Amino acid sequence: MTYTSNNITAPESFLSEKFSEAVFAYLEQSGFERFELKAVLFDMDGVLFDSMPNHAKSWAEVGQLFRLGVTPEDVYLNEGRTGASTINSFARRDWGREATTEEIEEIYAEKCRLFNECGMAQNMPGAERVLNAVRNAGLQILVVTGSGQTSLLERLQTHYPGFFNPEHIVSSKDCRHGKPHPDPYLLGLEKAGVQPWEALVVENAPLGVQAARAAQICTIAVNTGPLSNETLRDAGANILFPSMTALADEWRG
Repeated sequence: MTYTSNNITAPESFLSEKFSEAVFAYLEQSGFERFELKAVLFDMDGVLFDSMPNHAKSWAEVGQLFRLGVTPEDVYLNEGRTGASTINSFARRDWGREATTEEIEEIYAEKCRLFNECGMAQNMPGAERVLNAVRNAGLQILVVTGSGQTSLLERLQTHYPGFFNPEHIVSSKDCRHGKPHPDPYLLGLEKAGVQPWEALVVENAPLGVQAARAAQICTIAVNTGPLSNETLRDAGANILFPSMTALADEWRG
């Protein structure tokens, strides 16, 4: 059932008091006159898959090999960038220069190899419940990720059957500029055929939140990693949950 109240149109299951307050704040901040929810854009790592610990481990290991002092916090703070952008952020800091194209290819290939050796990342607890609530509400479901890891992108089809199709996935292969640039989420809006006030983003990373807000989309942050809540709030999240399970409990589909 769709519920309309003043300038908000959304599934009744979505409009709890907590969500409604966040949407009204979003409208005030963005200057849009209305919110008509038609699509939900999900980040992948740390939202749909509990894959960030494996990313942190593999980035730290590849950093040791190439004289890059990468910490787990570095990885979470840079989550959402393309592989090349992530490598260059570390290279500028630790080498005093950007990496060459050859260095980027070598480092990222090794990082992917180490990541795949970590074993299979599990589905994020609560994620399927959220996806079911979104689908039951008749909303479009998209993925917007800075990852180019083929192993994870393929697993969207096998671990969440029936939720995603290739036309509704934006990865690092599709955008020149990764998060925090708005391009990934702007492309997501384009693929969904909706405007910013007709969408919602679910993110777990500060750069992803910044990207979504730069695209002027109302943004839910789920703090599934080690960063402080304030880091995600400061990035611009309209509403914050401690987990995907907590989000599922709030959005009953």
